[in-house]
Amino acid sequence: MAGIKDVAAAAGVSVATVSRVLNGHPSVSAEARARVMGAVAELGYRPNAVARSLRTDQTHTLGLVISDVLNPYFTELARSVEEEARALGYSVIIGNADERPELQDHHVRNLLDRRIDGLLVSPTDGGSPLMLDAVRAGTPMVFVDRWIPGVDVPVVRADGRGAVRDLVAHLHGLGHRRLAIIAGPAATTTGSERVEAFRAALAEYGLRLPDAYTGQGDFQAESGRRVTEGFLDLPEPPEVVFAADNLMALGALDAVRARGLRVPDDIALAAFDDIPWFVHTDPPVTAIAQPTGELGRAAVRALVDRIEGRTPRSVTLPARLVVRRSCGAPAPPTQSPSPVQRSTS
Repeated sequence: MAGIKDVAAAAGVSVATVSRVLNGHPSVSAEARARVMGAVAELGYRPNAVARSLRTDQTHTLGLVISDVLNPYFTELARSVEEEARALGYSVIIGNADERPELQDHHVRNLLDRRIDGLLVSPTDGGSPLMLDAVRAGTPMVFVDRWIPGVDVPVVRADGRGAVRDLVAHLHGLGHRRLAIIAGPAATTTGSERVEAFRAALAEYGLRLPDAYTGQGDFQAESGRRVTEGFLDLPEPPEVVFAADNLMALGALDAVRARGLRVPDDIALAAFDDIPWFVHTDPPVTAIAQPTGELGRAAVRALVDRIEGRTPRSVTLPARLVVRRSCGAPAPPTQSPSPVQRSTS
């Protein structure tokens, strides 16, 4: 059965042009429209369910599917998206995937049925057939925070590698050598990227990340508690637990306190994704902060560019380290040892 890519190839136009023709968009030239409709007739193309869900008229409504509405990071992200969309004349319908791919697809399907003008998604996994079909059908889409590798969709995200290096330098300067991580799901780009950034930063100081010091979490507090209990049961527990998201860090803190231990006296704790709560814990938690508000606003602008016929760009903003007391008193800069020099051979 012919698909939209086949029609585009036969007509010598882009997939987006085919989508605009099929949806009656006025920006397509008469010549291009004739070529597309000729290819449609020749190939016997019939739009699939996703293609039929594309708008025929603008609704000035955007869809936002976030990974977990209970995660303060995504709550703040959703707020900034809604504010920027409103400023640009759009409203937003939000779907909470709850870190479940099937629920993500449920929301994507419903949003397409509502004839939204465009879709912002923070994918819960490496890709779903429904979402990939929506991309192929020409649905204006932007990935925010997470993305699906190999899919030609603009991505708005933070780069945390520099901040992770700063964290490891901070921990090394405090004398910590046994560092562990509670990783996020490997199927998400943020889950895999943060582990690799941590591993690479440790290598700069001649440190390894043993398997025993790598725990698999799911960006939920319960997994942070469970993984930390496993770390504490080791014959030689880590000196530091780095949680790759804020909810897992809160779970880790619960596990430490349940054992009657204290942070940072008995074990240090750091987190990716700073949240307002961290300044109120005892001690306040060292964390990597993402520019959440800027990410949400940039994602909306990129999506509106795509909807209104402009070429959107991917945006990458730096994250930063916020040092507090959960890893110990900061060492003077002059006492921080230098990283191991890499061989140039």
